[in-house]
Amino acid sequence: MTLLDYPSKVAATVFLGSCDFRCPFCHNFELVDGTAAPIMDDAELFSFLDKRKGLLDGVVITGGEPCLNSSLKDLIIRIKDMGYLVKLDTNGNHPDVLKDLLSENLVDYIAMDVKNSPEKYSDTCGVKIDTEVITESINLIMNSGVDYEFRTTAIKEFHTTEDFAKIGEWICGAKAYYLQQFTERDTVPDKRLSSPSAEDMEAYRQAAERYIKNVILRGL
Repeated sequence: MTLLDYPSKVAATVFLGSCDFRCPFCHNFELVDGTAAPIMDDAELFSFLDKRKGLLDGVVITGGEPCLNSSLKDLIIRIKDMGYLVKLDTNGNHPDVLKDLLSENLVDYIAMDVKNSPEKYSDTCGVKIDTEVITESINLIMNSGVDYEFRTTAIKEFHTTEDFAKIGEWICGAKAYYLQQFTERDTVPDKRLSSPSAEDMEAYRQAAERYIKNVILRGL
């Protein structure tokens, strides 16, 4: 259970394996290529959730990239049928999946990672990215009517203050934008990466705040 992953809610977090990005700063890299062994099957998951009715408000579905999972919609429907709220974490590379879920009112909160400014997106993600697809997801989420946040993990080697001004312009008018300070861990693929200073993080926040009223530092 978590009090951190779903704002103002007590939630369980479900991790789904596989991802189409190869971010060198990923904290869940064992989930990226789908090699992580399943810890819980569907029967165990729904038994867990059934026993916690009245204790949990919702379920966070994260990854990896959940939108790659062909069973995502069915999973969410079953969770919603149990009376739980659903928060979905996504990299924004699958607006078609988001559109389908939103059209059927299957998600209550979306957290989308915005990895960097558009011109640095592919380098930051480790694969070629069509930023028009990312823009489509941004617009879809902002106009969806559901609660949402955008977030960026700030890394000294990847981000500058100018990048956060460009990100702010890209998601101008967003309801909430979280800047997360990168944390060095053994599981991160590129061990050379480092955390920005607290002063850098504040500069990043101020740059984004020119375009977004609610910019919050996370992880300091």
